[in-house]
Amino acid sequence: MPASRRLLLLPALGAASVLALAGCASASAAPAASDDATITVVTSTNVYGQIAQEIAGDAVEVVPIISSGAQDPHGYEATAADQLTVQNADLIIENGGGYDSFMDSLIEGSGSEAPVIVAAEYSHSWPGTEADEHTTDELEETPHAEEEHADDVHADDHDHDHDHVEGFNEHVWYDPHTIEHVAEAIADELSTLVPAEADTFAANADAFITQIGGLEASLAEIDAAHAGAQVFVTEPVPGYLIAAAGLANATPDEFSEAVEEGQDVPPATLLEALDAVRSGDVKVVIANAQTGGAETTQVIDAATAAGLPVLEFTETLPEGQTYIQWMQQNIEELAGALGA
Repeated sequence: MPASRRLLLLPALGAASVLALAGCASASAAPAASDDATITVVTSTNVYGQIAQEIAGDAVEVVPIISSGAQDPHGYEATAADQLTVQNADLIIENGGGYDSFMDSLIEGSGSEAPVIVAAEYSHSWPGTEADEHTTDELEETPHAEEEHADDVHADDHDHDHDHVEGFNEHVWYDPHTIEHVAEAIADELSTLVPAEADTFAANADAFITQIGGLEASLAEIDAAHAGAQVFVTEPVPGYLIAAAGLANATPDEFSEAVEEGQDVPPATLLEALDAVRSGDVKVVIANAQTGGAETTQVIDAATAAGLPVLEFTETLPEGQTYIQWMQQNIEELAGALGA
């Protein structure tokens, strides 16, 4: 599938912020220009950075904007250095769906014309895309006037708004099936940029996709043993993973949405969430290790008091792990908790 090629028009930083970034990028502050022979791939997070490195090998340089678990992509404030990094990119990879909208502002502000791979657009839950067996029942499809057909989602020169899409779970890197398509797109784009290494990129992508198959096999084993088991997630982060494992999300939508957006959970919704955890029907609670709040703490405390396993998943790649290792660990922890 070809990647989207366009300038994305989301002023998440605001016009004033973009001008400020440009103003800060003075000649004295700018880093030395990179060697024209070096192909640079810039990604929004280290998740996509590691995936890109798996496909690229040593043939290109991969630079993630966010590489630390201490940085929250939802509220990340881009810098002048980030804008220069994007300006020098030969290929850009972002999550999309409103998750890392700072990238869209950096692309616009830098004037970059590099091809852009938007991972969310490879999800079968993306509005305008036909659903398959990986689409969760909980995700409400939202009409999108500019994307009337799946093929159009990946068409060249196709602009669209990347604000948060209502009803869409943007955490698509937790869906191995989506990442398989993203890997193919990365290999295709890199082959265009470095034709001499096309065979290497294709081979690396094939090897990576084979490992994705291992993740899907592990998820199928959970499905076979625990289909329909209820899981409570404090945020939508692992939603695709639990759906692929055949599990049911027992979390009130209003609860997970409020926590993700940093808002107070309504008292009635909090009571509903605590009742679900204490009901005896929920088998596992999964929290976001990188964010939290008073309501999340109450849910975790209730789960602990009820003797339920509590797992913590992250949004960014833990240091020293590959994407495959990270997802496999999450899957193994989930399987272990369900079997406890």
